[in-house]
This record gives sequence, C-alpha cells and structure tokens, in this order.
Amino acid sequence: MSSTGLRLAGCYVALAFIPFPAVSQDTPNLSSDHLRASVDPTSAAKPGLPVLTYEMRGDIYMARKMYREAIDMYRQAPENSAIVQNKIGISFHEMLQFAVAKKYYDRAIHLDPHYAEAINNVGTIYYAEKSYKKAIVYYKRSLRYSHSVASVYVNIGAAYFARHDYKHASEYYEDALNLDPDVFEHRGGFGTLMQERTVEELAKFHLYLAKTYAKRGNDDRALVYLRKALEEGIQDRSKIVDIPEFVRLKNQPEFQQLLAENPKPL
Repeated sequence: MSSTGLRLAGCYVALAFIPFPAVSQDTPNLSSDHLRASVDPTSAAKPGLPVLTYEMRGDIYMARKMYREAIDMYRQAPENSAIVQNKIGISFHEMLQFAVAKKYYDRAIHLDPHYAEAINNVGTIYYAEKSYKKAIVYYKRSLRYSHSVASVYVNIGAAYFARHDYKHASEYYEDALNLDPDVFEHRGGFGTLMQERTVEELAKFHLYLAKTYAKRGNDDRALVYLRKALEEGIQDRSKIVDIPEFVRLKNQPEFQQLLAENPKPL
C-alpha cells in the first residue's frame, strides 16, 4: 500500500512511505508525572497520582517507541486479555517481526473472536507479505464487528490498490473519507489498530486521492495531492486537465498555476 516503504501501523514491504497514522485508541495521558512513574514505579504511590498498571506502563513505552520495554511491561500484566495480547503483537510488528506479531494477534483473536482490531492487524501482516487477497479477507472480517472505523476502509483500499484494482480501491478510500474526512491527514501514534502507510505506485495513488478530494469539493487537498503526484512523476501529465474530477477546477488560478509550474519529479 513507491518504492520506499506503509510502516504498519502499516506495511513494511519495499514501498514508499505514506503518512497514514495508526489509529490512536487507548493512548495514555502522557503527563510528566506518568512518564516518571513509568520509570520509577514508586512515584505512582505519591498522593494524587494514580497507580500505573503494567499495561499502562507498556502503553507509555509504546508511545516512546521503546518496544522491547513495552513488551516486558505487557507480559507482566496479570490478566491474559485479548487487548494486551494485541498490544504485544503491535510491539513486535513495529520491530518488523511479523511472524511473532501474528502469533500474538492470533492469541488475541482466540481470546475474543470478535476483536476487530486484532483481526485487522492480521490483515496487515498478510499485506506486508504481499498476500493482498488474504489481507482483504481479514480486513473485511474486521468490519463485521466494527463497521465505522475509517482506517480499516483505508487498509482495504490499500490492498485493492496493490492488486491494481483501482475502482474498488477508490470506493473504499471514499468510504474512509465519509467516516473521517481527515483520515489521510492524521499524524497519530500508538493505538490498537494498525493502518497501512505504504502503497505501491505512489504517484498514481496521490493522483487518485487528488481526484477523490476534488470530487468531494475539497479543492485545497485536491491541489496538495495533485502536486505530490506531479512531484512523484505521474505519467500523461498533458491529460490531467481533462480528468473529469478536475473539470470544476480548470478556471481556478491555483490549478492553472500548478499545471503551468509542472513540477518535475523529485
């Protein structure tokens, strides 16, 4: 989901980075007191400070991208919960240890067969392995139990895009934007659900996003992504002006200036 690399909280295949976030659900309030308590557990006993559980300490380490330390905390959590197993899986996933990550996602699903986040995360493992058809199966299965998560629709779109099924990819990207108009703009951190951040054919992907935003009347973002597409070397530049989604933009000075500039590939 060019040829550089969506870190899952995305895909880790040799593709180009796209700034899609991981969905931030369950991120702790990282006050300075909480940060101190994560390192010095005795500080959590001070008056007025809540006692931090091992899971909460793991969350803090995850937010710091200290994945080994996070795993150590999660493994000390007393409850064998699906949520904790999923978080351990994400920690290994962030370290690109896909096989181990999948083992923990599977454990989470075993504990809770309807756990949409863990089911989605298994899909991201298959995506990273370029098994896009299997990824789609898991993403859609995730939607059975959580219908309104924009990031899952992004993931399905990314998998279809990787299969060069641009029609279905566009449909799912539009569904994602209907649920969250800013889904492609977030700069998130640690969460419980992974969102694809890489995509092949980056120039074409950004052109599709430009068309999608133009179709929705979001001209500013349409122009931002059109510029990205041009800078990434989109082909057939002379045909851009005739793309139906851009007809309404033809007379806008910003659109005309962008085409006149014709940014060269970076």
